[in-house]
Amino acid sequence: MTDPQALEVLFVEDDDAVRLGSTQALQLAGLRVSAFGSAEKALAQIVPGVAAVLVTDVRLPGIDGLELLSRALRIEPTLPVILITGHGDISMAVQAMRLGAYDFLEKPFSPEQLSEVVSRALEKRALSLEVERLRGQLAGYESIEARLVGRSGAMQQLRRLVRDLASSDADVLVLGETGTGKELVARCLHEGSRRRGGNFAAINCGGMPEALFESEMFGHEAGAFTGAAKRRIGKIEHARGGTLFLDEIETMPMSLQVKMLRTLQERQFERLGSNELRTMDSRVIAATKADLLAAAREGKFRDDLYYRLGVVVLQLPPLRERREDIPLLFTHFAAQAALRHERELPGVHSRHLEALMAHAWPGNVRELRNIADRFVLGLWDGEARMQDAARPQRSLDEQMAQFERYLINEALEACNGSAAAAAERLGLPRKTLYDKMRRLGPLKAVA
Repeated sequence: MTDPQALEVLFVEDDDAVRLGSTQALQLAGLRVSAFGSAEKALAQIVPGVAAVLVTDVRLPGIDGLELLSRALRIEPTLPVILITGHGDISMAVQAMRLGAYDFLEKPFSPEQLSEVVSRALEKRALSLEVERLRGQLAGYESIEARLVGRSGAMQQLRRLVRDLASSDADVLVLGETGTGKELVARCLHEGSRRRGGNFAAINCGGMPEALFESEMFGHEAGAFTGAAKRRIGKIEHARGGTLFLDEIETMPMSLQVKMLRTLQERQFERLGSNELRTMDSRVIAATKADLLAAAREGKFRDDLYYRLGVVVLQLPPLRERREDIPLLFTHFAAQAALRHERELPGVHSRHLEALMAHAWPGNVRELRNIADRFVLGLWDGEARMQDAARPQRSLDEQMAQFERYLINEALEACNGSAAAAAERLGLPRKTLYDKMRRLGPLKAVA
């Protein structure tokens, strides 16, 4: 929490004696003060997010106190402003409160009155600054942690890489099975970059005729081909200053791979029907579920395009390889579904978690989100067997160990890593918890 006494009091008064006396009274109360003889000088100190409160006389030469109040609140709407009024100016004080003043003092006032009102204003300002700081943290949290959800080592490493790479313009290849969140990772890279103000232009490279793909990617001039009645801006131009996302890059026809490679190498392109070279100013993020090097060996993908795209390769883990994240993901998706469908969030019981942990998840996170939606809508209760011919033969002991690991990790995290507190929370003797931790492998205890 911001210390109110670390903030500054901007005090505006044109009477030298009153300004000096008030400044000394505030300083004796332990407050930091900057005093000004005119509104114009004080106004130069007011910027968005200023860590201060403003105290000003109403009657000033040049810009008066009411105008200063108005201008200051336009710059920083949450700035507390205290007005000092003369005797008989109550109607003016009421007008100031309507304009957004925090409070007012009527002359003559005692040093104690001044210090008390200013101290309250400083506390209010410290609170508003803390709220803004927390909002900033939350925005950062939601951009990564609340979108790339998971406490597993693989997901923590993925989030670190996304944060590190976001500020770079390096092209990225995102590799992962269907449903692992490749486009979500691409969007996080875009939104964390300096290009976030530009467009995120996505195009699916599969199942599109060559002529149509070229038009979608590069754009065309009017009359470039039959039916081209007017000019069209392609995805590359639409992504100027932003990010171009090429999904299912492995399905791009070989003839188009040649054109795409040339565009990426030269960072220039032409619209269909035009001879004018245009600059490509976009970061490229491609996504694939295939092994592109294996496809290149089979003659199905150009290896030079792979190396051009894969400056950085991000490998997304399948859900079956990070099973410790399943309970957290499920409750996260269920909470979102409850809001979306305007339903009460049902209780998550052990039978639900056992079924979720035993499933093979061929559809990965996308499939889990679907189950969470069905759960909230009352269409899945955890007892019906989820059909999956590819379910691995995992023993009951393996499944229970995975579940135990999740519960112990949850308790340790809730207790800031204290094994003693976690044992009490779980209702276990401390020795039993230590035995389980040794058996289950590295966990999150610190003591």
